[in-house]
Amino acid sequence: MAGHASQTTSTPDTGSISTQASSVYDRLQTDILTGKLRPGHKLRLKDLIKHYDTGNSPLREALNRLSANGMVVREENRGFRVPPASADQLGEITRTRCWLEEIALRESIKNGDSDWEERIVLAFHWLARTAHRIDEASKSTSPEWEQHHREFHLALISACNSSILIDFCAELHQRAFRYRNLAEVVEYRDRHELEEHEELQWAVLRRDADKAVELLRKHHTVTAELLVETGHFD
Repeated sequence: MAGHASQTTSTPDTGSISTQASSVYDRLQTDILTGKLRPGHKLRLKDLIKHYDTGNSPLREALNRLSANGMVVREENRGFRVPPASADQLGEITRTRCWLEEIALRESIKNGDSDWEERIVLAFHWLARTAHRIDEASKSTSPEWEQHHREFHLALISACNSSILIDFCAELHQRAFRYRNLAEVVEYRDRHELEEHEELQWAVLRRDADKAVELLRKHHTVTAELLVETGHFD
């Protein structure tokens, strides 16, 4: 009786695709946030596959994830683009940050324990120790400073007891970070950002919720106003 040759069919390694997609997601998001990919830029699949040395499936998964959180715009039958940037959109981001972070900050001040206070103090310590610029001649913010800046602001609201609220605030922080990079502003004349952060820290640690919220609103609003003044956004 003749034997039958065994046949095998190869299937995509979904774990490998997911890992590649996560890597492409991170790299694409970084290029969008830092302004390497400019507002309105058409994200052509064949160009991205070559640039990020990836396959079609991981790339599409990454783009769909970025579309879901607003980091890319999906156009019906036209593919993907980098989101536009405008003064109106920055204003909306800033107002929404102020609304959500006020809730998160008040809840954190009400609920926060000694571990929460320690996170804030440590985050400010590292922010204060880190140079803002990559170097004296650079127009780019130091990645280490931005990381500590993000950690400080998230530490302030980390005791609000709502991971969903924290995620929304973190996403809005990312969107605001993109605008700072697009405006090519590293430091602001006649503004002392470190002192603003320190004053905010002490208001929070004193559990002075009204003062802390006032300082946080001013911090975000002044930043947005200065970015609009650069003339980079319509």
